[in-house]
Amino acid sequence: MPYIKTRDGTDLYVKDWGEGRPVVLIHGWPLSSDSWDAQALALANAGFRAIAYDRRGFGRSGQPFSGYDYDTLADDLADVLDATGARDATLIGFSMGGGEVARYMSRHGGQGVIGAGLISSVVPYMPQGEDNPHGVPIEQLSAIVEGIKQDRHGFFATFFKQFFGVGFISSPVSNETVEWAQQTANLAGLKPILACADAFSFTDFRPDLAEFRVPTLIVHGTADKTVPIDATARVAAKAIGQSQLVEYDGAPHALTITESDRFTRDLLTFLGHTPTIDEATTIEEEIQREQFLHPQLAPIVP
Repeated sequence: MPYIKTRDGTDLYVKDWGEGRPVVLIHGWPLSSDSWDAQALALANAGFRAIAYDRRGFGRSGQPFSGYDYDTLADDLADVLDATGARDATLIGFSMGGGEVARYMSRHGGQGVIGAGLISSVVPYMPQGEDNPHGVPIEQLSAIVEGIKQDRHGFFATFFKQFFGVGFISSPVSNETVEWAQQTANLAGLKPILACADAFSFTDFRPDLAEFRVPTLIVHGTADKTVPIDATARVAAKAIGQSQLVEYDGAPHALTITESDRFTRDLLTFLGHTPTIDEATTIEEEIQREQFLHPQLAPIVP
């Protein structure tokens, strides 16, 4: 550590914080594991082992010319689990990272996994069609690649405003946070950015859903304009037997940052952590959190 080598020789940068039951955090496009820092710190402080890594091609990881399909990315996840010795792990994937969770569950049979999370996730299928009427128009998905080819930095300047829900009047994050996201995206290679955009836009994860046989937390913002909730989270929740869907009313795509405290508390609750007085906020919020958990689905416990 902090690097592990995948089966095809790619170096992946890995953060490994804390001790306890492992929670593996898989970041979204086009960021890095740093986007999980708030949750990783809270997990480590709560007695969990937080493992987060930079996807191949992004952040501090290697940038090979190939391997940006979900089969290879799921193999990378398997290699991270093996190299870190993570057993009885919970996999939490944000946005594009949800696809890695889904493909790992099918391609690797969910080996060593006791829980999963799909957060603002692209699972199960993004493109609009007769069998997916609430999806994103294919022309709009294809425009992502074209926009990046024409003006990568200009594209991300616009993209991250939607990502964080920045409006004309108000913004849930500071200008510095938006600038950080753009700087992080600039660390990625052009080939990985383009190839991964194609992968998360057009990979069909619907066949993978039946392989989720563990408690699964699904969290999505109702105002997510990047990954529409009707085509993704609501569909996934109906198809995954042991799932619980938590909708954040009015939240944008990047709810792990814009709603960081709330999401962190919900994640810890799902993992079976009982908050201390210092971690709790108001009684009303604690009651609301408990209502998120379906009575028939007990939280994961060690």
